[in-house]
Amino acid sequence: MARRKRILRPIASSRVLVGHRRSAGSDFVLATILAFVAGAANAGGFFALGQYTSHMTGYLSQIPDHLVSGDMPVAATAALAIAAFIAGAGFSSLLINWARMWVGRRQYALPIAIQGLFLLCFAWGGIFTSAAGRLFALACLCFIMGMQNATITKISSARVRTTHATGMATDIGIELGRLACRILMPRAGIGPDPAKMKILLTLIGAFLLGGITGALGYAAIGFFFSLPLALLLLGMSLPALPIRRRPGRL
Repeated sequence: MARRKRILRPIASSRVLVGHRRSAGSDFVLATILAFVAGAANAGGFFALGQYTSHMTGYLSQIPDHLVSGDMPVAATAALAIAAFIAGAGFSSLLINWARMWVGRRQYALPIAIQGLFLLCFAWGGIFTSAAGRLFALACLCFIMGMQNATITKISSARVRTTHATGMATDIGIELGRLACRILMPRAGIGPDPAKMKILLTLIGAFLLGGITGALGYAAIGFFFSLPLALLLLGMSLPALPIRRRPGRL
């Protein structure tokens, strides 16, 4: 019995992390894990492909710049990256809503498991040496980033976005401004939100730590750096997937 409890403990933990019933604590832990994975995949993807796969603002900026200069291949690559990111976000939303209808209260585990499978596929991206193959690998990683960002956005009711470092940095600046208001104008009753600041700094730190891990991982083993990331996502999501379909649902 004690052994069975030890086996079931990580399964119960994964169900808490990706389950239907959410809490601020489970959102925070899940967002931290996903921010780490996003940072690692982003940095590793840069070393593997020469592109930051979560930086949609940069890609969007590249399109008009290179269209004007006549560099159509770069503009097309940027458009492909944006399209793959949007497709990943849309696919994640579709999966969550489908799973909510058909398989009940573990709908968030499914897109996280799919992301893990895509990262497993990306681990073999080193076999693609042609330009077309590298474009496919880039689109694959952008698709994963879009899926992940959409998944945590829906899980946290838009409170958290793990790949949107610009937004998190902006929010940190806003909280620092509120802290300055408290110091300079104490009678205004304006002050920072310590809980929000903790979340933001933790997510930025997790993304940075993941980036360091991804860079070191790619330098050591190449594309296979994504294998442990994939196993982390699969290990977190697969135990929480339902075994059978909820009856009587359309």
